[in-house]
Amino acid sequence: MKMIRYPSFLFLFLYLLGFLGQSPVDAAVKKYQFDVQMKNVSRLCNAKPIVTVNGMFPGPTVYAREGDRVIINVTNHVQYNLSIHWHGLKQYRNGWADGPAYITQCPMQTGQSYVYDFNVTGQRGTLWWHAHILWLRATVYGAIVILPQPGNPYPFPQPYQETNIVLGEWWNGEVETAVNQANKLGAPPPMSDAHTINGKPGPLFPCSEKHTFVVEVEAGKTYLLRIINAALNDELLFGIAGHDMTVVEIDAVYTKPFTAKFILLGPGQTTNVLVKTNQSPNHYFMAAGPFMDAPVTVDNKTVAAILQYKGVPNTVIPILPKLPLPNDTSYALDYNQKLRSLNTPNFPALVPLKVDRRLFYTIGLGINATDFPDRPPKPFNYTGVPLTAGLGTSTGTRLSRVKFNTTIELVLQDTNLLTVESHPFHLHGYNFFVVGTGVGNFDPKTDPAKFNLIDPPERNTVGVPTGGWTAIRFRADNPGVWFMHCHLEVHTMWGLKMAFVVENGNTPELSVLPPPKDYPSC
Repeated sequence: MKMIRYPSFLFLFLYLLGFLGQSPVDAAVKKYQFDVQMKNVSRLCNAKPIVTVNGMFPGPTVYAREGDRVIINVTNHVQYNLSIHWHGLKQYRNGWADGPAYITQCPMQTGQSYVYDFNVTGQRGTLWWHAHILWLRATVYGAIVILPQPGNPYPFPQPYQETNIVLGEWWNGEVETAVNQANKLGAPPPMSDAHTINGKPGPLFPCSEKHTFVVEVEAGKTYLLRIINAALNDELLFGIAGHDMTVVEIDAVYTKPFTAKFILLGPGQTTNVLVKTNQSPNHYFMAAGPFMDAPVTVDNKTVAAILQYKGVPNTVIPILPKLPLPNDTSYALDYNQKLRSLNTPNFPALVPLKVDRRLFYTIGLGINATDFPDRPPKPFNYTGVPLTAGLGTSTGTRLSRVKFNTTIELVLQDTNLLTVESHPFHLHGYNFFVVGTGVGNFDPKTDPAKFNLIDPPERNTVGVPTGGWTAIRFRADNPGVWFMHCHLEVHTMWGLKMAFVVENGNTPELSVLPPPKDYPSC
């Protein structure tokens, strides 16, 4: 356990070049070396070689302060091609460092290196990094912790200590082999065999008592937990037995604080919570399990770690929280409705009030994503009786071209193509405001009147509810090619993805930077 104590695609990109870099004069430079290498790891009574960074599972945490320049040299020592995405970092004018393979970079081949060089501008909080090719992010991932600039305190009570809680999935078999076999059969890959917390499944699984993450705490203190859902395919509910959590941040954006017994995170999302150790000294399980309110099979197993009060003997059996049911739609909707941007003078919610371009994208199984359509070519009852034939889908490489500084409103509508299902959508290069959400078909005449344009949550990854819709707004002020996709890895593999091409602004300072000299070739 590591704690901090206070104080202490690719195509169409080249033509967008600009010529002026940016680096704050007083910013620190943080350098990291990432060696991607195989390591034998034992979990669930089985041992196997996995792809790791620096032999660590999960990988190393990247620490920086707002305003820092971060330089990470990645060297690929494994047999797979590899790229790394710095999930949630806006990478202003610098898509070369964004990482999605074959979108803004060719992957590093075996023996190659690439330097990800980027500035952390206007962001602070918890993000994460992961492999962005094949299913390698099953084991290649880690946290990013961006501390505020000195003299800029948190807008919530200063915690005594903090720790990272990274939720993941574990497969006993070799993941890439299983995925390839499933593709040949036209079937979904196998479910994971366990969920993990910081790479460990916990004592509820066989042979896993020694593979249990433990946080030791003192009574009467306040702790900050930085929680990341790095799972490939599962939305997860998380709670701590006997303890409430105060949500203070999502996706590295401060929120209006509110108390919750359980939090919900889609794959790719992060949540910071404060926990007061105000209960009787004991051992308490921190647990996570799946949320799935559609007829889709998931890994319905609970991972557990231990919140251990100092002075309590290790022989004490921890108390287990009772998580909501996996299909508790009402809890999920209620939780997400409580998320609000802080919206203070220091941390304003700059929601676009005037919309230049309205987009309506339907989501379903069967279509791959600068002719990507603004709306469905053929409207239908998107959330009615499931459609299993005559889906009218097509396969292609489609992009949506956007003029610089355009304000966008995008409605993401779930559909009944094969089945309705919740989808966590991630947009690279941007945060966006979640101005509205609902169940059923979006009504352009009545639903916009219900939008929250005052303090909507600001995120980089948003869940589209099962059989429902979500509306987001953002200003396209970051030139480049920016990937947007479902963060369920199985859906990205099947084609639930597209990209925006945001044109350059009128000056070099508003244009894409030139590519680095070590930019990988295909």
